[in-house]
Amino acid sequence: MHPQLFHFGSFSVPTYGFLVALGVLLGLWISVRNAQRQGIDPDHTWNLGILVVLCGIIGAKVLYIINDWSVYAAHPREIFSLNTLQAGGVFSGGLIGALVAAAWYIRKHHLPALATCDAFAPGLAFGHAIGRLGCFSAGCCWGKETHHFWGVTFTNPLANQLVGTPLGVPLEPTQLFEAAVELANFFLLMWLFKRKKFDGQIFAAYLVLYGVARYFLEFLRDDPGRGSVFGGIMTGTQLISIGLVVLGGFIWWLRPTAKALPAQAAR
Repeated sequence: MHPQLFHFGSFSVPTYGFLVALGVLLGLWISVRNAQRQGIDPDHTWNLGILVVLCGIIGAKVLYIINDWSVYAAHPREIFSLNTLQAGGVFSGGLIGALVAAAWYIRKHHLPALATCDAFAPGLAFGHAIGRLGCFSAGCCWGKETHHFWGVTFTNPLANQLVGTPLGVPLEPTQLFEAAVELANFFLLMWLFKRKKFDGQIFAAYLVLYGVARYFLEFLRDDPGRGSVFGGIMTGTQLISIGLVVLGGFIWWLRPTAKALPAQAAR
């Protein structure tokens, strides 16, 4: 709706970038507080958070390019174009990149893996909710045409110019749907965090909740870069969503061997 937060002459601040940055900072703050409650060193939490954010951004861009590889293979220079750099990327790819980076850092510094992931899960959901508001402002990640009363019509030419948002057509507000889902996940995960019975419980719940929600939200998305697998039966993001649910279920299945971390154990 408002791709630019404000501008002075040729200088402008994109709303998407501002809200994503805000979501990252607030998400990290929440994660550090949760880690401290479990006795995990806050310095390690900040360092891990910054690494996860950087690798998440890279992962989101990589999957975005992979999903639309036919276009980029024909025009390889587009990989480094302004349009690609301004595109939000695919969150599932960012999540995979973040998980790989987190696994490396946790192993290197001997942090309690599942307890650390528990600390980050609510902050990740909250930061993602704010980031999706940025998507809505920029006009990216739009949904299919709809005639329901909740349809949103984008009219800003800049949104079409920057990310190709269809103008003058009522669309499913998939950005707002996902923001609402992630905000609900945040409150549920924080409630569960205070009552958790074993390490990994919060992280597993996040993987299942987000994986299920994202799988069904994909049916409403209509922006390019969705990718397809198994002959178009599902999108690449839906396949990853299934993987997240399976991983969350596996962690939950292992719960008898993963006792909750004592408050002082990781100091």
